[in-house]
Amino acid sequence: MKEASFSLDLDDESFTLKDTLSKYLRYWPWFLLSMVICIPLGILYLRYAPVTYESSAKIKIIDESKEMNVAIDALSMLNRSSNINMDNEIEVLRSYRLLGQVVSELNLDIAFFEKGNIKKTQLWNGPVILTKTIQEDSLLNPKVYEMFMGRDHLVVKDNLERTWTVKFSELDSITTNLPFAMALSPIFDFNNHHGKIYEVVLKPRKTTIEELRTLIQIQPTSKNSDIISLQLKGENYERSEAILNTLVRVFNNDGVLDRQQVSKRTLDFIDERFLYLSTELDSIEGGKQNFKKENNLSYIEADAGLSLERKSETEVDVVKLETQISLSALLKKSVIGQAAFELLPVNVGLENSSLNTLVNSYNELVLERNKLLGNVGEQHPSLIALSTQLEGAKVNIIKTINIYQTQLRTSLRQSNQEQGKMDAIFSRLPEKEKMLRSIERQQSIKENLFLLLLQKREEAAINLAVTAPSVKVVDYGLTNTIPVAPKKMIVLGLAGIMGLFLPFAFFYIKFTLNNKIESKSDLLAVSNAIPFLAEIPHFKANKIFTDFNDRSVLAESFRILATNINYMIPRGKKNAGSVIYVTSGKMDEGKSLIAYNLSVAYSSINNRVLLVGADLRSPEQHNYFKMGLSTKGLTDYLQHPESNWQEYVYPGFKDSKNHHVCLSGSIPPNAPQLLSSGAFEDFITQAKEFYDIIIVDTAPTIPVTDTLLIADYADVTLFVARAGVTDKAVLQEANELNRRDKLKNMAFVLNDTKMGAKDSYSYSYKD
Repeated sequence: MKEASFSLDLDDESFTLKDTLSKYLRYWPWFLLSMVICIPLGILYLRYAPVTYESSAKIKIIDESKEMNVAIDALSMLNRSSNINMDNEIEVLRSYRLLGQVVSELNLDIAFFEKGNIKKTQLWNGPVILTKTIQEDSLLNPKVYEMFMGRDHLVVKDNLERTWTVKFSELDSITTNLPFAMALSPIFDFNNHHGKIYEVVLKPRKTTIEELRTLIQIQPTSKNSDIISLQLKGENYERSEAILNTLVRVFNNDGVLDRQQVSKRTLDFIDERFLYLSTELDSIEGGKQNFKKENNLSYIEADAGLSLERKSETEVDVVKLETQISLSALLKKSVIGQAAFELLPVNVGLENSSLNTLVNSYNELVLERNKLLGNVGEQHPSLIALSTQLEGAKVNIIKTINIYQTQLRTSLRQSNQEQGKMDAIFSRLPEKEKMLRSIERQQSIKENLFLLLLQKREEAAINLAVTAPSVKVVDYGLTNTIPVAPKKMIVLGLAGIMGLFLPFAFFYIKFTLNNKIESKSDLLAVSNAIPFLAEIPHFKANKIFTDFNDRSVLAESFRILATNINYMIPRGKKNAGSVIYVTSGKMDEGKSLIAYNLSVAYSSINNRVLLVGADLRSPEQHNYFKMGLSTKGLTDYLQHPESNWQEYVYPGFKDSKNHHVCLSGSIPPNAPQLLSSGAFEDFITQAKEFYDIIIVDTAPTIPVTDTLLIADYADVTLFVARAGVTDKAVLQEANELNRRDKLKNMAFVLNDTKMGAKDSYSYSYKD
């Protein structure tokens, strides 16, 4: 049995994608119809959808910290990293204040549209110039007005069907209760606007500003760039370019105005200080003049200068003498402290030339002695003579230092006395002179401050007059000639995708919610433990065949089924009377028709076949042979098992000796009792001796237990499922029957499948 099932083992998974596609392609007319509808809709959308263009402008933010002059050194010139915070600049550009100025200057809160048959087009320069006259706080929602252009007048209509008729000649002077004033555009051309209908939309200013903040895109061109890109999408490119250019100008003027305000405030402050300093300087100069007159101090400045100069000179002399005394003491200490003949320091700052000469001579003798000591011994006469000279030179140096120190101390006493005199003279300067110095110092401070403020005032005045711009315009508003929306290829592509997606989604939902078996793949997905033998295609007519030489799709499909069943029959049973049950889960799944056609198929390939109608409760086989329900059959034999079973067997076809049928007979009241008796087993056992194939049309397995009572006598059990009729739950019951071995050697047959034009069943023979 396992070997037979192995011969039918197919790689069903390789056909999963193909089966899925086939399931959808079966409904290809729906996909075609959806494409025919969606693609023209996409073309219609392209025809009437508003065309949107993208306009852009670029500005460079000027970094004032990078302004250089000739006083900047080379190192600072090389270090020129930007100090601009681009996020702050972008937020200023997007600010409500600046965008509000743009809206007010361009009247963006009044939109003008030209109405067509289907769509309307936004205008920038309309035939009429409109100006709001309504208060902003009373305009809470947009107001829409329709304007019709006549020959010499225009008609305005609101949403309440109120109308106003105004002649062109009265536009500038007439007063209406409309929330806006009107004036003809200077470029008005009647021939271009006569008979047209326009739409005017008045929007709240705040709403317009918020919409503009949403639409305009502002960002730096790169991470480290000082250039900002401004982008705006709109139907009218002239309007978009005007908005971008106005925003750039307003932003630049705002930065210029900020710096001008700083310069103006500086000028005002300096002017205030000028008045105060002028008053103070006049007061100080008058007080100085009066003070000198009262105290007769016309020449005391020169005397005080001389005294101060002399005092400074004596102080310098004292310091100089004290320094010489210290240096000579250090030299003396160095001479006395020598343990041997060593070199003395020279040029230590002593101003005694004779002493410096003695030191130099002493050092020369020391050098000469050191050289001689390297060549002779210490007792050499020449070395002893040099040592004697050095001892004498050392004594002379000490004496000379003592004499020099005595002279220095004498000079120091005299200098100290002179310094005391100068201090006494300086201390006797009048206190009034100190007061005069204080007055002059205050006068000098005020004069310097006055000159500094005068210089700063000139700088501020120059900055106010020639304020540099805040930005450099890289590109004014430019618009790409290729619209950003709608994009033809994208719209048509989406239309095509929708044309495929809509029917796909419909059928996907239909297939998902459908609990019926539709194809082989659905059957295998629910139950893959039971072998699958064949698919029987759907036939609108001629569902049975009686001609054994028939080569139609119907006949060939059942011959294929018969061939596949042969692989299911155990080897020991082949050619020894094989019993094939044909059953199903419920009624109306075509098991009786399958059993009939299968019996004819076996007969057409030279098998002796007996078709048995074992569905005693709802028999169908008598209809195919055009015999009455009362014809004696299996029921009669089971009720009278002592009779000859062949009495209830009839020829199936007049032209064939290989096909016989045993109908079910009259419907009994106790079908389970009859089938469970030993008479049915005797019937099958005797029939096997005369027939190669015995096909038994049994009752459905779910509503009744008749088939399960006789299941042990079958060699192969065909479980028929019908596409579009059999529930998937029925297959779960079949799996359970197979798992518990209640039906022997089960195999599935899918009946009434909807096959496509390219399926395998389209093959046919030629005579």
